[in-house]
Amino acid sequence: MNLQTHLQQARMEHQTRRNFLVDTGRFSLGAMALETLLAQDASASASMAENPLAPRSAPLPSKAKRVIYLHMSGGPPNLDIFDYKPELVKRSGQDCPDEFLKGRKFAFTTGVPKLMGTPRTFSQQGPGGIWMSDAVPHFHGIAGDVTVVHSMKTDEFNHAPAELLLYTGSPRQGRPSMGSWVTYGLGTENENLPGFVVLISSGTQPSGGQGCWGSGFIPSVYQGVQCRSKGDPVLYVSDPAGMTRETRRQTLDALRDLNQLQAQELGHQETATRIAQYELAYRMQASVPEVMDISKESPAILEAYGAQPGEASFANNCLLARRLVEQGVRFVQLFDWGWDFHGTGPGEDIRDGLTKKMSRTDKPVAALINDLKERGLLEDTIVVWGGEFGRTPFREGRTAGGAVLGRDHYPDCFSLMLAGGGFKRGFAYGASDELGFGVAENPVHVHDLQATVLHQLGFNHEQLTYRFQGRDFRLTDVHGKVVRDILG
Repeated sequence: MNLQTHLQQARMEHQTRRNFLVDTGRFSLGAMALETLLAQDASASASMAENPLAPRSAPLPSKAKRVIYLHMSGGPPNLDIFDYKPELVKRSGQDCPDEFLKGRKFAFTTGVPKLMGTPRTFSQQGPGGIWMSDAVPHFHGIAGDVTVVHSMKTDEFNHAPAELLLYTGSPRQGRPSMGSWVTYGLGTENENLPGFVVLISSGTQPSGGQGCWGSGFIPSVYQGVQCRSKGDPVLYVSDPAGMTRETRRQTLDALRDLNQLQAQELGHQETATRIAQYELAYRMQASVPEVMDISKESPAILEAYGAQPGEASFANNCLLARRLVEQGVRFVQLFDWGWDFHGTGPGEDIRDGLTKKMSRTDKPVAALINDLKERGLLEDTIVVWGGEFGRTPFREGRTAGGAVLGRDHYPDCFSLMLAGGGFKRGFAYGASDELGFGVAENPVHVHDLQATVLHQLGFNHEQLTYRFQGRDFRLTDVHGKVVRDILG
């Protein structure tokens, strides 16, 4: 197929009813009016396409400028970290009451499971008296800077759909992620770095896959860029062997010219964003290695995080998150695998397994919040820590007869920690019932969390929309309300 034939086919593929009416009725008054509107739309799109990641002001007053989202992939056992239930401890080993089982399905538990109180030791921390267990000793020191929500809930009880619902507003693939919506609305403050960066630790991507940071149907320039703390920071950004930077520049110039011709011919916005992506990749070759080099940090900072230059770890990623937002990146998303505490092995035991997992994670989280605070960044940076759902108040069915203590997936009630960005400090919100089976007061759905984060960034979540296939889509779908009681 020659180039002309290819362009004709592409034009037909992108033909819309509006374009058809313009082309076939160009001399009617309606067509002339429509052409005027199309020209206005095209002018606005062209302006944005020149630099789609240019920083933009939020439409409403805002308390936050950026987000660091720390996702513990698998669902941390909230009843062993934040949500202390003395009555559950008292009734540990008893059959689960029938009222909590009727009409319910669980991921891996059938029959009548046994209640399981926490084996952890709890104490109240900070001026607000937030309950925290001995599994998170470093969280004790930041209790005065965080809000812990005890009444989170979601609609999904399996990992992938729950993660997608949390980040895209839908349990199915194809919707834009939270980070994409934020960069679409605000751009980035550093033209040499991506607006949205993703860092993964523990060697495994989240169950929701790249859809958790994908751009869905909005321009792909707003999708998350996955970076690595070991090896090349970004795959395929480095010049191939034998290609100099000058040759790379010439190649990109040629690609830019060809893409501009296609953009003029077809008017497809993705072509314009592809030009922007190529140019960003070229600038990233110099800027990304510099910002990802944590060896420039002081020994005291490295020790505070537990970070080791040249290694791939959650601690390194937390330090990189601070470096990235400090350089103007709008949204940084960290995924850490290994929080699926079913009890199928020693690493999933809510006793030693949770202690070991937290020993690698709660220290860098505390260091991140303290570091942001000392640098004056916490005030306008939202930090979120949590998983896609919680864990059951009873033993997981498959492992109930073993020596390892584990819990099943549980969507009806879990805990989440927030800091900075205008959220209250030293504050506990919401409550579960005495056994931890359901929300007893102040429920917060994941759509409410999304709405609240956008609100703090200066957006009405109902108005941050993108038109696709004839309707306006938004992160919160048709749900969500701002949880104003947790805002300072």
